[in-house]
Amino acid sequence: MSRRDGPPEPRRIRVDLVAKTEQRESVRASLDKQPSEVASMFDGVAKRYDITNTVISAGQDRYWRWAVRKAVAPRPGERILDLAAGTGISTLDLAGSGAWCLAADFSKGMLAAGRFRAVPMVAADATALPFADNSFDAVTISYGLRNISESHAALREMLRVTKPGGRLVVCEFSTPVIPVFKTIYMEYLMKALPRVARAVSSNPDAYVYLAESIRAWPNQRQLAMRIADTGWSSVKWRNLTGGIVALHRAYKL
Repeated sequence: MSRRDGPPEPRRIRVDLVAKTEQRESVRASLDKQPSEVASMFDGVAKRYDITNTVISAGQDRYWRWAVRKAVAPRPGERILDLAAGTGISTLDLAGSGAWCLAADFSKGMLAAGRFRAVPMVAADATALPFADNSFDAVTISYGLRNISESHAALREMLRVTKPGGRLVVCEFSTPVIPVFKTIYMEYLMKALPRVARAVSSNPDAYVYLAESIRAWPNQRQLAMRIADTGWSSVKWRNLTGGIVALHRAYKL
């Protein structure tokens, strides 16, 4: 970049920054889930991600985090990998047990938004994790597996970095099990959720993708089979909030 004789023109810089910010925040990924698109989309929602999740889930996100922590059951001295950790709010919750917990996400914007949290963070691609074999006692991923284009590869990588006898916990949006409730939920998902997101999110278009990706995602049994197909053992699940979210657990032999 060439130097100017005088200071740069403030007005021009301000306009350019606003334009770049608006361009970044309008990114919406497609269901092809290209990594660069998904990362850019989450960069755009990072600033208000946590509060948006609380609003659109009517506060259920806190209950779901509690359920994940109970399922992971982290113990002092253990090493826990929290994938798709976003701003690290879930990692901080896990670390309260005394375990060493690492937040990993491929959206640098999300990690930057959570840099005030006292947990270690690293930018990482779930399909090519930068960790040695058998590094962690447990791996968990919440609402992130659905956003990975090669979910089978990601599950195999999670298996690789988990110690023998270690555990996996996947918390992901799923299929409500009560027919009437399922109809109401799908109506909310496709119509009301984007409108709510427009009021609170820094990138409401991203929540249109969210709704579409949830609708296209495998149900509880199908996801359990996918996890088992990648080498995990003793795969089980339980429904949270009537099946809006499912918590899958598995072990590495």
